[in-house]
Amino acid sequence: MHQIYTIHINEHFDASRNDASCGCPVCSLYRMLEENELELILGASMMEPDIRQKTNKLGFCDTHMKMMFEYRARLPMALTLESHLDQLRKEVGDLPLMVPGTRARARIVELEEDCYVCRRIDEYFKHLLENLVYIWSSDPEFREKFAAQPLFCLPHWEMMLGVAKAKLNKKDYYAFAKAANDVVLPYFDQLREDVSWFCKKFDYRYGDEPWYNSKDSVERAMAFLNSDLHRPPKKK
Repeated sequence: MHQIYTIHINEHFDASRNDASCGCPVCSLYRMLEENELELILGASMMEPDIRQKTNKLGFCDTHMKMMFEYRARLPMALTLESHLDQLRKEVGDLPLMVPGTRARARIVELEEDCYVCRRIDEYFKHLLENLVYIWSSDPEFREKFAAQPLFCLPHWEMMLGVAKAKLNKKDYYAFAKAANDVVLPYFDQLREDVSWFCKKFDYRYGDEPWYNSKDSVERAMAFLNSDLHRPPKKK
């Protein structure tokens, strides 16, 4: 178990328990990993030869390319892109990109499906989820904190259950699944009601009725369904 993950997990679960507007604590943890990785790639790691080799090979998805640009670290980003473009130009050579079966075309497809930052986050995120499940199984105080969460988004709910099934015995897995379900399903039902009420408010018959908790229901539904996972699109 990684002690640093334990600290972060407890901090983020505390924050969301105390303030429901923080949303899914696992989304918050994912954003933390993402921000840390972007700061590293545009800072201390930028000039390390082994890192540069990996970024040259894998490139960046559209989401993380834009996030890097928004950091306003234009020179570090330009230096990273310079070597990436130089290597890519050598790899594609002078072959027509659209000729079926050429290595040049296959290389472009690889870049569309990969991202250095996504890979790094996924690696750390896997360990973080394993730590989360371990803490739940060994710390009664964290179990109470887990049960007091306002929600878990659907993608992270599924991921937690997958890790729990792989790491826990059958009895503990069912207990973990029940604890997670007891957080997710009531929120799910309330969210459905809120979105439904939001729709009704555009019917003149409900014009004078209060909005209740529905004004931000569309945004909350989007976050619940999609979480904050940033990954390059999968090819069909």
